[in-house]
Amino acid sequence: MGLVFLRPKNSPAGRRRSSRAASPSPPPLRPTGMSKKRGLSLEEKREQMLQIFYDSQDFYLLKELEKLGPKKGVISQSVKDVVQSLVDDDLVLKDKIGTSVYFWSLPSCAGNQLRTTYSKLESDLSSSKKRYMELVEQREDLKRGREDSDEREAALEELKAVEEHHKKLKEELAAYADSDPAALEAMNDAIEVSHAAANRWTACPPSTQANEILNLTSDNIFTLQQWCSTTFPQAKEQLEHMYREVGSVLLSSFSSL
Repeated sequence: MGLVFLRPKNSPAGRRRSSRAASPSPPPLRPTGMSKKRGLSLEEKREQMLQIFYDSQDFYLLKELEKLGPKKGVISQSVKDVVQSLVDDDLVLKDKIGTSVYFWSLPSCAGNQLRTTYSKLESDLSSSKKRYMELVEQREDLKRGREDSDEREAALEELKAVEEHHKKLKEELAAYADSDPAALEAMNDAIEVSHAAANRWTACPPSTQANEILNLTSDNIFTLQQWCSTTFPQAKEQLEHMYREVGSVLLSSFSSL
């Protein structure tokens, strides 16, 4: 019987063996077939739905497309929106026959749509180029005579001074708006119109006179008040005072009837 020599655990070989035994095992690898499948994008869904039409070249009801969509990776709940987007882009045609709506598309439909889109883009490009050349020419025309010079700088300074002076004059004019002769003349005209209306109805019974004069005068004053408020917004207090004067004149006229 042979002798067996055991290495102590604290020897280098023993330590290597125990460290290898204590090291954790690597995690199991996930099979590639178990990875989560990515959903189709909107453009991919459109392509798949178009392929249904191109392969069969047939007419479909919406409920039929909702059954065929999942076979192409398009869930039935999104078939309606996808098909409608194709209809909006003229890639799928639809028509109502009786009480049913049919959808169809042929490969030639896509070709016609592409040709139409190409023609439109060509037209837009031509128009844009023409407009660009017009703007470049306009820019060059505007540059002529506007080169930096001492005369131009002096003219700009003078223009700025004139604009500031004009602004000050407008502010001073607004301060005198309450005494605007146009507003006074308009109020005097309103009084004359009111008196003339009263005189036209002196032969009528008192009740008829009062009603007719009141209606006509109210309309005239309301119209005049609107015009004055729009034309002279700064003279609000002066206008209100004149309205009260006109009202007192009308009351005295009614009391004399």
